[in-house]
Amino acid sequence: MFVIPDDLPIELTPFAFLLGSWRGSGIVSYAVDDSPKEIEFFQTATFKPLELGKLEFFAEVTDSLGKLISQERGYLSISRPASESDSGPGLIPGDGTKLLTVREDLELWRNKNGGFDIEALIVSPQGVAELYFGQIKGARIDLATDAVLRSPNAKEYNAGTRLMGLVEGALLWAWDMAALGQPLKSHASARLEKIE
Repeated sequence: MFVIPDDLPIELTPFAFLLGSWRGSGIVSYAVDDSPKEIEFFQTATFKPLELGKLEFFAEVTDSLGKLISQERGYLSISRPASESDSGPGLIPGDGTKLLTVREDLELWRNKNGGFDIEALIVSPQGVAELYFGQIKGARIDLATDAVLRSPNAKEYNAGTRLMGLVEGALLWAWDMAALGQPLKSHASARLEKIE
């Protein structure tokens, strides 16, 4: 069971189950040059609410010896049109009004499937930025890439889907990707436990 903090921005209510820090392990299973590779990894992930109505996360993955494999930073949010209350582009401030004033107003944004449409931006230092769209329903998130931007020096990566959810108090996730000449297929999965 999770508690919704009183100061949590209303639009982040559906993401309350993610708040805090998580740690665990998983498996990368992906063929490189038609040679299957399977590697155990260890991950820490932190999800922090921002006043701007975005959920910021930072994840770090290491191998069994503690050597850094990858890092990701991202932002998740309810998918909705921008309004005068939102800041941007650049450093232009929003007008300060709140779109939602009580948690019950959030129901106005619920989709026909009973969840909420969401979007996520995830970047990694390997020169890749991913824009995802999907849904959050209960304690489950389903995402698929709408766009992948790569540096000309980054390795080939074309598309991805991500699934994460709370199962018996643990955060489970799976990531499928199309990369390195391969079609969309299973890439990695993990089980993370909440760090108290």
